[in-house]
Amino acid sequence: MDLDVFVTTHRIEWDRLDHLLHRGRGLTGAEADELVALYQRTATHLSLIQSSAPDPLLTARLTQLVARARSTVTGTRRGSWRDAARFLTAGFPAAVYRSRHWWIPTAVLSVLLAAVMGWWIGTHPEVQSAIAAPEDLRSLTRPGGEYETYYSSHPAASFAAQVWTNNAQAAAMCLVLGAFLCIPVIWILFVNVLNLAVGIGLMSSAGRLDTFLGLVLPHGLLELTAVFVAAGTGLRLGWTVIDPGPLSRRSALAQQGRAAIGMAIGLALVLFVSGVIEGFVTPSGLPTWARITIGIAAELAFLAYVYILGGRAARAGDTGDLEAVERSAELPSAA
Repeated sequence: MDLDVFVTTHRIEWDRLDHLLHRGRGLTGAEADELVALYQRTATHLSLIQSSAPDPLLTARLTQLVARARSTVTGTRRGSWRDAARFLTAGFPAAVYRSRHWWIPTAVLSVLLAAVMGWWIGTHPEVQSAIAAPEDLRSLTRPGGEYETYYSSHPAASFAAQVWTNNAQAAAMCLVLGAFLCIPVIWILFVNVLNLAVGIGLMSSAGRLDTFLGLVLPHGLLELTAVFVAAGTGLRLGWTVIDPGPLSRRSALAQQGRAAIGMAIGLALVLFVSGVIEGFVTPSGLPTWARITIGIAAELAFLAYVYILGGRAARAGDTGDLEAVERSAELPSAA
């Protein structure tokens, strides 16, 4: 493409668009229609220049012009309670539902790995001795030991807040670091699985696996599900770097990244519920069956939320991404 000829041909349109933008709200109906048409043509011109004859100064000018025009055409939009309600009833559950092919296998493989590693630790005394000295292991696993007193070692409210903060950070790291080819996500997930396996192995070797599960399951079902959702979404984001599909890599990453940020907010709310259960229900004096029932009810409620509300929203076309008017304009690709 001859850039000089291209600029000479279209400069009048760009100048006209700039003039209309300076006019602001004093446009007639015909001029407003003209502004929209010029905005669309200028966006196409910018795409052609970027792909065929990139010129830094011209690209910068047209980028600024297109951004100003888009702001004028779409207007400004303020968030509202309606947006929050839409996010909670459609956007977030739809994003979780659409990523189920990633987080469900992640959950299944992680639980199986934790079970196998827990069995290996529990049946091999030499592995246990490599973890800690015998007296330390006894202080961990004995009745009234550290595994039991951990959940009541601090006031319930502060303990719940601490647990929520730590888990929310771990989930956010899985979502954000997924873009680095999945490797950090796999490491974070492995650390969580290893901690669970060590508890299973040590308590089973002491003949107290039922006690351990009675302490972990009330909050752990929902907590681990949230971690698996975050890890699965992070892995999906990392795979997008490798295989963006029909979209350009930048567009695919932007779409998945925006959905991941929304999921981080939604999962923080899910983990808040889990933290409340861990702070107030797990160390409570309720019978074990009652505490586990509460945990199962919370888990089933979350899955119903994802599969009923999320499935309905996903089938209606919701991806968990921002609405079109909230996203940056995507320039058309040159043929």
